[in-house]
Parts: sequence; structure tokens; C-alpha cells
Amino acid sequence: MSRRAILWVVFALVHVTVALLGFILPNQPMGDVYLVYEPWSGCALFGTSGYCGAGGHEIVGLTSQWVYPQLALLPMLATWAFAWIDGYIVAWAIVVTLVDAAAFAVLVGRGRSSGRRMAAWFWLAFIALLGPVGMYRLEGISVPLAIVGSLWLVRRPWLGSVLLSIATWIKVWPAAVIAAAVIVVRRRFAVIGGALIVSVVTLGVVFAFGGGKYAFGFIGDQAGRGLQIEAPVSALYLWRAIAGSRDAWIYYDTDMLTYQATGPNVDAVIAVMTPLMAIAVAGVALLGAWKVRRGAGFAAVFPALSFALVLAFIVFNKVGSPQYIAWIAAPVIVGLVLRRERWLVPAVGLLIIAALTQLVYPTLYNLVLALDPVAVGLLTLRNVLLIALFVWSVVALAGASTWSKSPSERAEASGFIRAG
Repeated sequence: MSRRAILWVVFALVHVTVALLGFILPNQPMGDVYLVYEPWSGCALFGTSGYCGAGGHEIVGLTSQWVYPQLALLPMLATWAFAWIDGYIVAWAIVVTLVDAAAFAVLVGRGRSSGRRMAAWFWLAFIALLGPVGMYRLEGISVPLAIVGSLWLVRRPWLGSVLLSIATWIKVWPAAVIAAAVIVVRRRFAVIGGALIVSVVTLGVVFAFGGGKYAFGFIGDQAGRGLQIEAPVSALYLWRAIAGSRDAWIYYDTDMLTYQATGPNVDAVIAVMTPLMAIAVAGVALLGAWKVRRGAGFAAVFPALSFALVLAFIVFNKVGSPQYIAWIAAPVIVGLVLRRERWLVPAVGLLIIAALTQLVYPTLYNLVLALDPVAVGLLTLRNVLLIALFVWSVVALAGASTWSKSPSERAEASGFIRAG
């Protein structure tokens, strides 16, 4: 059996296993699929009271406010094409597996590149270690789109940008990868043009259906959120509560369907987190732009820059949903394709983070909510490792100008361009 065939066999085994884990593990790792994705899409598609509830027929993002960008509804609607097999949950797993398979085929290619094979093995290990939360969320769609979009940026910048932009209009985070591409890719007008095409078409449809006032509602919904317990900053309040302080505790937000932390000066912390994240993102972007201006090339800058920007979105975020960890896989995969030796350490680090994330949610989530020190300790360790990866990314970006002069890296970049 060829090495490529072995990869595909393992791909199938990993996806079947992770899909089944969603039915086995505690704490509803598939919750978003049947609690919100199915009702939202069912109401939009069928308009029946069984899906729409008391609010009547509505299309989220068009006739009502929504927490996600408008294109997030498309994979939810597409899932109904497979619902006849065994219901909506199984159908969602099938859709995610098909999208992953298309991205995996692009990544593996003919199976001759050792960098691409290593990246493929890494992605399979990552999917398995992160578990069902990576499959039964919108990240199951946006991450493979971002991977392919990143791989195509050099040779097919228009198409790469279109895929990244579609992913952004499904879940906002790939905007970080687009920003890195605009800074690094020489044909940046193609990157900007692809993003504009997708955005104009999307907004045109939204306004045509009378949803103009909801076009950017997802931005306001995110800005108004509290401190989700999984976010790094929330550790301050979790450990304060564990220490016995009565002024810090966990509560359930019925609007956002998440558990959040609160305590002394929490409103001030909430208010400062978004500006702090903006400063971190801007600082990383400026460092990347400076490196490009100094002559560092795509292979040296793009993986580290997109890695740092995505991590900034997580480390400085007041929201810390476990599926956010899936975002980091895309830049690491590109880094492994381009320069596998230098990206081995962050790749291993991310696999550890994925395993800790699945331990925290869904496996030990009840203990986290009960403020068990061991469970909260695992969550805190996971977040410390995220901060360490962010530091690594900034250091790697700062050293990009010397890396770009490496003959071996130029050879890897050449292979990346030909295979991409």
C-alpha cells in the first residue's frame, strides 16, 4: 500500500472515530448542531413551527439578528441534503468529512512531498486529539477552507483569497489569515480583489433580501459578550473562586449559551480585552510588514505571521470556546509544508494543546464547572501553552529575515509554489 493510500485509510478511521465520540463523550459535544444549527436552518428552509418556535418563520442574518456572519447558514442548509441518512447530526458529520476530504486531497497532492505528508499526519493527529468539538462546530467547515486558501495563495491568489473570504463570512477568524496574505503576498491586489468579490456578493444578497440592518450584527453580538470561562483571562476569576472568595463565580449566559466568569472589576476587564486584542493584532501586523519591507519572503513570513495573528485572536480574547483551538491548525500546516523542521516544536505543542482541550471539554467539563482544582489546572495549563505558542510565533516572525536567506527554505518554497 502506498504512503498516500495509508494516509487516506487513517483519514477515514479518524473521522469515523471522532464522529462516534460525539455520541459517546459527556457534556453534549454535538450540542451546537442539534440545539442551534438544525433549528436555525430548519426554520429558514421549512418555516415550520417545529423549527421556528414562537418567533415565527425567520432567516437568521437576513430577517433577524445573528451571532455569525451570513454565509455560516450555507453549510447548515447543505446538511439537510444528507439528513435522510440518519438525521441532522450524522448529516453534519458527513458534510464536515467531505469538506475535510477535499482539503486533505489538496494538501497531500501526489504524496511525494515529505513536508506535505508530515502536515497531513499532523492534521489527522490534531483532529483526533481535539475530538468532536472540532467536527461538530462551524470550525469543521472554516478550517479546511482556510487550509486550502492558504496553500493556494502563491500560485492562485485570487482563488485562495476567495476561499479564505468565504471562510471569513462563515466564521470571522480567517480574516487574520487574509490580513497576513495582504501583507506578505506579492500579488496583494489579487488577495484584496478576491476578498472584495466575496464580500460584495454576500452583502448584495443580504441587502437584496432586506437584511441590511443585520449585515454586521455578528460584530455587535461578539463585542457585548462576557468572560467565557475557557478564555485565558478568566483564569484570574476561576482561581479566585477556587481559593474561596465569594466575590468570584461562574454563571450561565442564556443568550450566548455559554458559561462565563465574573468577579471584582469584571466590567473593566471585559471593556479592555477587545482594545488589547486590537493592539496585539496591530503590533504583530506591523512587525510582519516591517519584515517584508526588509526583504523577507513568503516562506519566512506568512506562516509565522498568520500563526501569530490567529493566536492573538485567541490569547487576548474574552471568549475562549474550545473549538477556537482548531483555528491554529491552518497556519501550522502551512508552516510544516514550507519548513517542517522549524515548525516541529509548535506542531507538537499544538497537539498537546488539542489533547488538553478535549480533556477539558467535553470530558472533564462538569469538574471545571464545579471548580475542581485539577480540571481547572488542566485548562490553565492549556492556556499557558497557548501564550507560549504566541511568544514563539512573535520570536519566529522577528527572526524571519534571516530564515528567508536559507537555501533549503528557498527550495521548500519553490516546491510549495509548484505543488500549490
